[in-house]
Amino acid sequence: MKIYTKTGDKGTTSLIYGERVSKGDMRVEAYGTCDEANSMIGLALSYLKGEFFEGKKELEDTYHKIQTALFHVGAELATPPGKEVKWKVSEGDIKIMENKIDEWDAELPQLANFILPGGNPAGAAFHSARTIVRRAEREAVRIEGVNSLVLSYLNRLSDLLFVTARYVNLQLGENEKNLHEED
Repeated sequence: MKIYTKTGDKGTTSLIYGERVSKGDMRVEAYGTCDEANSMIGLALSYLKGEFFEGKKELEDTYHKIQTALFHVGAELATPPGKEVKWKVSEGDIKIMENKIDEWDAELPQLANFILPGGNPAGAAFHSARTIVRRAEREAVRIEGVNSLVLSYLNRLSDLLFVTARYVNLQLGENEKNLHEED
């Protein structure tokens, strides 16, 4: 099978079930942004290669599940209205993230100020993934009739990515910089 099909050369693409839409369609924007976020999560995880800390394997396993569910979110966004969604996120997917947020946040210093994104390359990449997921959420909310669990999933994922960035930076000995903090 060839990678290129030439069917998108005029600015259209297919949704699931074959309906052709503009590549500028809100659905395409939203699922494309989910794909972008998924890639940034993959980049963040790649920065952890060669790093060692307690809980790293659990973090990697958690994000394997999250990346899979994020593909399901994209598939749901790529399914036209009135068609059966083959892959769906569930309340259970959201609960997994809430449990991880609570678990990892309990290990972090209490926030007294806004922090600047950064730190270790992995932590910085998790912060970047968070902003991409926020964009995906803003795009998804504009789609009429979108599954409310998709919106909840994206909202919770951005929260988890924030906590993960802080958790990874803490585990790797990176100090957070507060807004207005002097060097």
